[in-house]
Amino acid sequence: MAISVFIFDDNNSLRHSLVELLSLSGEFIVTGNFSNCLEAENEIKNSAPDVVLMDIDMPGRNGIEAVKQIRLLNKTVPILMLTVFDDNTHILDAICAGASGYLLKKNVSEKLVPAIKDVLNEGASLSPSVAKMIIASMQQNTSSLNYHFTNREKEILSLLCKGNSYKMIASALNLSFETIRTYIKRIYEKLQVHSATEAVSKAINEKLV
Repeated sequence: MAISVFIFDDNNSLRHSLVELLSLSGEFIVTGNFSNCLEAENEIKNSAPDVVLMDIDMPGRNGIEAVKQIRLLNKTVPILMLTVFDDNTHILDAICAGASGYLLKKNVSEKLVPAIKDVLNEGASLSPSVAKMIIASMQQNTSSLNYHFTNREKEILSLLCKGNSYKMIASALNLSFETIRTYIKRIYEKLQVHSATEAVSKAINEKLV
């Protein structure tokens, strides 16, 4: 069954190109494409797409504000930000708002499909340069909060924040997929969150890694 995708982007040419790119893959179907995100949360509530592609800079309301509103109604739908911005402020704002991943538009043609698959598999898909900046920003500060993480849990949370999927973390640590799932479940419980998106967002907000 094809994966349903919503696209929010005010660039008509790019939006149509994304529709074509996803259709050609044979794995996705674009069930909604919009030139603004003024009603994004209601559109998503009514149609329940499997994944959302969200531009940041749009008229009326930007993508970051839209993500905040979507997350009030839907905590789990993967939201991948597509943007020309690659500065720390936009990156951190998007992830902290609840975005599942962040992909620069210049990398869309080759990175979009893998990035969507990553966020669908509960990873936090980030371009390498973006992941590097987020980690650098987090490492400049240490949190006063103590969630009583074990060293292994801290290691796994750090890898999650770098955009790794469960499978990639399992491979990096030479542990089974199910073991990683168990560790991440414990991390969720300690953070009082329910998804990788919320865990990454909270880790960044509170500078836990």
